[in-house]
Amino acid sequence: MSEGTEAAQAVEAAESESVLSHPAVAPDSTAVYGEHPDQVVDFYAPHGGEGLVPLAVVLHGGAWRQRVDRAHITPFAAFLAGRGLAVAVVEYRRGGEAEGSAGRWPDTLDDVAAALDALPALVREHLPRADLRRTVLTGHSAGGHLALWAAARQVLPPEAPWHRTTPPFRGVVALAPIAHFALAREMAVCDGAVDAFLGDGGRAEWADPALLLPTGIATAVVQGRLDETVPMQVSEAFVDAAAKEGEVVGMTLLDGVAHFALIDPVADACAVVAEEIAQLAW
Repeated sequence: MSEGTEAAQAVEAAESESVLSHPAVAPDSTAVYGEHPDQVVDFYAPHGGEGLVPLAVVLHGGAWRQRVDRAHITPFAAFLAGRGLAVAVVEYRRGGEAEGSAGRWPDTLDDVAAALDALPALVREHLPRADLRRTVLTGHSAGGHLALWAAARQVLPPEAPWHRTTPPFRGVVALAPIAHFALAREMAVCDGAVDAFLGDGGRAEWADPALLLPTGIATAVVQGRLDETVPMQVSEAFVDAAAKEGEVVGMTLLDGVAHFALIDPVADACAVVAEEIAQLAW
């Protein structure tokens, strides 16, 4: 192990400890979009001001594995609400309890598509100040993948069950996303989570953001240079794939930042993320 890797792992460990030290923040309200207990959306009302405000839709990470739910990202959601955004946090079905299990095919993608399709009506009821015309989708790690995938549903083959012609988003801010499956598999990102998610067969063409381009949706990636969980090379490969398809994806690389500070309200990196969301929303 190199000295540089040891230093990056120390930063990542400290970031993880900090993120997990924050207690979960209860939402202002919760709605269901299906019958399964994980098919819910939490809503956080914007703090202060009057009138309509942008809507940030948040998808949590955790390598699509069952043991990681939305609780760890609720302080981030509350942080965005504190900066005047309306916020919706989407929960979804994840991998089972089996060792190495990641995601449920097709349930994970079914849920994200269903939640986002149901969101306009739910938001009108639970977040009356949210301006749906200024919706920005954001997600961290595996949630970053899901955000990019959701913004690319119009690129899916027409026979795909999640295909939709008009994605209702102004932009996407993907945070350390698992955005390029081929490279992520090669690097065994998240202990082989991509292989576990895809299973056998030709599923990548329906799930890999790097193969679902161009989207026509304004997209930004925020990534820590010291990230050991989802290395920055994965994001760089996605940005390069977009460029080859004639699409410009903004990429912000943060020095001294690893994987978890991006969603930690006490970290400077989190303020950078909030600003990226605001820039796409306003």
